[in-house]
Amino acid sequence: MSTRNSKLDPLDLFDIRSELSEEECMVKDSVARFVDEQAIPLMREAFEQHRFPNELIPQVAELGLLGSSIEGYDCAGMNSVCYGLICQELERGDSGLRSFVSVQSSLVMFPIYAYGSDEQKNRWLPAMARGEAIGCFGLTESHGGSDPGNMKTQAKRDGRDWILNGSKMWITNGTVADAAIIWAMTEEGVKGFIVEKDMPGFTAQEIENKFSLRASNTAALFFDNVRIPNENVLPGISSLKGPLSCLTQARYGITWGVIGAAQACLDEVLRYTANRVLFGRPVSHTQTIQIRLADMSRRITTAQLLSLRLGRIKDKGELNPTQVSLAKWNNCRAAIDIARDARDMLGGSGISAEYVPIRHMLNLESVITYEGTETIHQLAVGRELTGVNAYG
Repeated sequence: MSTRNSKLDPLDLFDIRSELSEEECMVKDSVARFVDEQAIPLMREAFEQHRFPNELIPQVAELGLLGSSIEGYDCAGMNSVCYGLICQELERGDSGLRSFVSVQSSLVMFPIYAYGSDEQKNRWLPAMARGEAIGCFGLTESHGGSDPGNMKTQAKRDGRDWILNGSKMWITNGTVADAAIIWAMTEEGVKGFIVEKDMPGFTAQEIENKFSLRASNTAALFFDNVRIPNENVLPGISSLKGPLSCLTQARYGITWGVIGAAQACLDEVLRYTANRVLFGRPVSHTQTIQIRLADMSRRITTAQLLSLRLGRIKDKGELNPTQVSLAKWNNCRAAIDIARDARDMLGGSGISAEYVPIRHMLNLESVITYEGTETIHQLAVGRELTGVNAYG
């Protein structure tokens, strides 16, 4: 004889929380409180004003969210699942907030930690963990982000220094960064350079008129004979493996982050449809709405299970980048479809920033594109299955 369980959490139907450790639950709850109490009240206005809420950075740093997976250097040393939960809760607030933490942690602090010298680590990592120094990551170029091997930015040796020329596009944190990790072609392979904001010939120009990630700083970077001392070159890597390994770290966080955006949309539409009365009854009492809500829940649950499994694999040191591609593809597609459907279910209210789906929907147009478009990740999985590289 079966008995009906107590009511399930509508945002966690498979009780993923029960699979988390005590530390993981504490991290999730502390970030959730910060997002609810500090971030969400600012995000609508920040989105409308096209600005990143810099006032949140000290609190983000105090919670240990910058470089959270790094051991030492004033970093929290959390596991990968904790980092994923951080991303999920931050993106429940706004993709721009999660992007800031992703870039600082996975694309700037990670390569310094993995490939940097002791001097570089000691100089930058503690300051970045405390939010006293901000970083950005430059790989994408205007002629095509999906083909990093075709980059035009080059660096040439000049005695003990390097001379850097070129440009990078769509760079999060670009105009506020104290240091930029810039990947460039050299005669010795692809190298990473720590370009400091005050180096002559380095300029950053903010990209205006965005209709996505408006609560995020995005820039174009330009390098005109920038002289970089050899001490600012990451010594531990001289190939595309360097930037691609950084992207694997960031993409992993994205698989979790978009779950938060999807949960925010489902939560909004659950409340709205319960209170919206049409033809004499709440619209949530209709079959059409219930089927659509159930489909949102199915997609969120699948994404949660994928990301949790991915995190456990990552923490065992067994992660394959193709697994990240599958999860990024699935979870971003699920989140953007949920956001679009939630926007539609709100009717005319769906286009108002009073409700979160339109903001998340617009943000997810960027998230599904950056750090590997959906097509790129589909082809990565296809290559794994067939052994044939079909890019191009």
